[in-house]
Amino acid sequence: MTRIVVTGAGGFIGSALTEALLYNAPWASDVECVIAVDLQLHTKREDSRLLLMEGSVADTALISRVCKMRPDIVIHLASAPGRTAEQNYSLGRRVNLDATADWLEGLGAQSHCPRFVYASSIAVYGENLPALVDDQTPALPSLSYGVHKLTSELLVADATRRGWVDGCSLRLPGVVARPAQANGLMSAFMSDVFWALADGRQIKLPVKPEGTAWWISVEATVNNLLLASKVALDPLHARRVYQMPALYLQIQEVVNALVGRFGADREGLVQYVPDPAIQKLFASYPPLATPAADALGLRHDGDVSRLVNSVFA
Repeated sequence: MTRIVVTGAGGFIGSALTEALLYNAPWASDVECVIAVDLQLHTKREDSRLLLMEGSVADTALISRVCKMRPDIVIHLASAPGRTAEQNYSLGRRVNLDATADWLEGLGAQSHCPRFVYASSIAVYGENLPALVDDQTPALPSLSYGVHKLTSELLVADATRRGWVDGCSLRLPGVVARPAQANGLMSAFMSDVFWALADGRQIKLPVKPEGTAWWISVEATVNNLLLASKVALDPLHARRVYQMPALYLQIQEVVNALVGRFGADREGLVQYVPDPAIQKLFASYPPLATPAADALGLRHDGDVSRLVNSVFA
């Protein structure tokens, strides 16, 4: 039976991941306990296998307490999002970088070598992307958030070399559809458009309709994280960093799919008001090739219709 830690368990991805670990086959059958770590945690249902650990992911006392439980798998999702990390550098560094180092060192002190899955980000690539992003694309982050994520990838690789963990890093693309809230994400429009058109509300999108981005549902993201927590990893793969597969779609394609699901009247609810900074950072992506992740078994949603259906399943 497996003891699994999920940091950021109260968040959008973390809560879906915790639910899947406890109740979705085939993962749930092997779970002894899920140790959920976050500032605030709210459970949908009581379960004796769920242990709630409220507190900061950067709290060294909490880290030590959890590591001494000798988990078999740690899925490290917790982070201060991009805008927050840019506006509050010390907070971003403490949560996104220092905490990752502390978790790895704490796990290493137990001589247990658990699987450690780190949720990195496409923010590591920066602004000036080539005509195609693939496994050879260099990481040149342009924001502190991306710098912290890239540095943490190296920390995971070094901890793996030391035998502290059996680690890998997955670079997450735009995961939809996050609840509409002020959460510090500059890419929030990618999720907001789903809820606005589902509810029949007007929305102003800060990008051009032909703008392109990488998209994946939370369901596919969770499946990929779970797979990465169990699958045999190539010890020779460079740094064990994998770009999570994603659909390469124009904003208009996503809007069209939502209109197709909810009705033609939704099309008139969308107004495009491009913000040059948002357009450059989040709607100017090139095609994406992910051969290493594909070989590992990681998958995106398949097409835009399945993406939309997954969000509203």
